[in-house]
Amino acid sequence: MQTLTSRPATGLQGTLTVPGDKSISHRGLMLGAISMGQTTLTNFLPADDCLSTLTALQQLGIDINRDDTTVTIQGRGLHGLTASAQPLDMGNAGTATRLMAGLLAGQTFDSTLVGDASLSQRPMARVQQPLATMGAEIDLTDGHLPMHIHGRSLMAADHYPLQVASAQVKSALILAAIQAPTASTIIEKLPTRDHTERLLNAFGGDVQTAADGRTITIQPQPKLQGQAVTVPGDMSSAAFFMTAASIVPGSNIRLTQVGLNPTRTGLLNVLQRMGGDVTVTSAKSVGEPLGTVTVKAASLNPIDLGAEDIPAVIDELPLVALLAATADGVSHITGAEELRFKETDRIATIVTELQKLGVAITEQPDGFTIDGRGDWQLQTPVFDSHGDHRIGMMMAVAALRLTETTTLADEAAINISYPRFFTDLQHLLPTEVRNA
Repeated sequence: MQTLTSRPATGLQGTLTVPGDKSISHRGLMLGAISMGQTTLTNFLPADDCLSTLTALQQLGIDINRDDTTVTIQGRGLHGLTASAQPLDMGNAGTATRLMAGLLAGQTFDSTLVGDASLSQRPMARVQQPLATMGAEIDLTDGHLPMHIHGRSLMAADHYPLQVASAQVKSALILAAIQAPTASTIIEKLPTRDHTERLLNAFGGDVQTAADGRTITIQPQPKLQGQAVTVPGDMSSAAFFMTAASIVPGSNIRLTQVGLNPTRTGLLNVLQRMGGDVTVTSAKSVGEPLGTVTVKAASLNPIDLGAEDIPAVIDELPLVALLAATADGVSHITGAEELRFKETDRIATIVTELQKLGVAITEQPDGFTIDGRGDWQLQTPVFDSHGDHRIGMMMAVAALRLTETTTLADEAAINISYPRFFTDLQHLLPTEVRNA
């Protein structure tokens, strides 16, 4: 049980560099493994999810060495993976599991993927069925893990329309498509984060997105070459401190080396629409854009978000709900059914936990309605992550607005994506609070 920090008198202050991006760390490992030669990932995120990916690739015959946040991968080419003698344990890594399904579907051997209790409840038919259109043969257990993948030759995706706006499903199809004999085209329902496309092109692939932002053409059998990749700071991690600084009076923080990929800056846009005090300064970089984000406390306005807004802010929606809870007025978030298929049913868990703060939030089939206000009336001082890292961190941020002492159950879930979260939070607290 973690005791959470209550409201610091002077707010959050200082400069912080957040850990490397989880999505890019996953993809860097996989692409390094199927490239020829050495790949070095700098600022790799050594969180549980990413380490599950690293271990799985080692089981598939890839030589990988890690020194803290620097990872060296000896790639063996697109067809250099070998069968694992044991099932690949993906832990809680949903992104890695779905991407690995696409990667392994076109190999010459069979594979079995398993996961922890939480991951084993997450739906996998959403990636199995699109891959089946390319000839992939994947067996599920009542729609969930364990997943058995029968390696085989794949067909190209012929203008395949994605039924869900999911970067994970899209990326699985891209990783399958590079193993097909001819070019593939997939069409997104809505544009989603494009880390796979950017990184694959950096390794020597050929993935082109049409002017509509949704039609993606993938050339097959690329000769990928190992690269030196600097992983930018994770926007999803920075988002917790951006939210904290916005809602805790007196705050003024700087977050450096943050990834500014346009498909990941949804929370920045939301904060600006809500009247937040946010300044972004871009820096020179190769590949993924990055820069410094400065955030000060502000009085926020309510907001309405619809389906077209959701892909750019899907991982930050718990924080959007928290921001809306402090705004003066009613906010509506719709078109977010995807939240029900995360580590938890996040629509339900967001509502459950924010109601403990006295927030007037109502669950909807595809989102929630929030009647925000400046002050909450705490209903219970014991919060629960529900085994979901983002819910746990959301509640730690929410506690910063309270004067009462509160605790968080199952705080270990935060290690899934941000092992040093509480240490970094302490860094932004006044000395007297930090040393209490």
